[in-house]
Amino acid sequence: MEQAAPEQAAPGRSTRDQAESLADLLGGRGGAVDATLPPVAFTIGWLATGRSVVGGVAAAVLAGTAVALWRWRRGDRPRAVLIGLLAVCLAAVVALRTGRAADFFALQIFSNLASALVWVVSIVVRRPLLGVVVGAALRQRGRWRRDPALLRAYGRGSWVWAATYVVRVAVFLPLWLGGQVLALTAARVALTWPLVAAALTVSWVVIRRSLPAGHPGLRHPVEPG
Repeated sequence: MEQAAPEQAAPGRSTRDQAESLADLLGGRGGAVDATLPPVAFTIGWLATGRSVVGGVAAAVLAGTAVALWRWRRGDRPRAVLIGLLAVCLAAVVALRTGRAADFFALQIFSNLASALVWVVSIVVRRPLLGVVVGAALRQRGRWRRDPALLRAYGRGSWVWAATYVVRVAVFLPLWLGGQVLALTAARVALTWPLVAAALTVSWVVIRRSLPAGHPGLRHPVEPG
C-alpha cells in the first residue's frame, strides 16, 4: 500500500522471517499503519465536533499532512509522500461535496476495486504484480519472467494479494452504503496491517511451495538453456 529478499527456505530462518523479508520488499508495516491514521483522525474529529463533516475533514487533513512530513523526514520518496497526502485530500473533497461522512471512505472502496482488477489482469497477461514489485526491488528487470518456475510462483502468490482487495471491498461496500462511519473506521484499521501481514505470510508460503526443489530462490532467476 523498505533489504534482504526472501529466498528458498534457508537453515535457521522461519517462514515468519521470510515473510518479514517480503514485507520489507513490499513497503513494510510502516506504510500500512500510516494509511490508517487519517481515517481514524477523521472519525475522531467528526465525533468531537458534533458529527460535523468539516471537523472530520480538518482533522484528517492535519493528520495526513503530519504523516506526509514524517515520511518525508525519514527518507521516503517524495512522489510516494505526495500521493498519500493527495489521497487524503481527495477523500476530504468528496466528503465535503456530498456532506456525508461515510463518503470520506468512498475513494478507498473504489481504489480497492481498481486494485483488485489490476492484480487479476496482471496475472492473466502473465505479468503478475507480485513479481513486478519484488523483481524491481531486487533490480532484476524482467529476468524473473524468463524463469518459468518463478513466473508461476509469482502468479499464484499474486492471487493472494488480489483476494485482499476483494475482501476489503466486500466489507467496506455495505458499511458505506449504510453510512456506518464508526464501523468503516474499525474495518479500515482491521483490514490494513493485519490483512497485509496475513497476505505476506500466505503469499510467501505459496511462492515457496510453488518453487521446485533445488531452485536457488527469488534472487537468482533460472533462465532456460
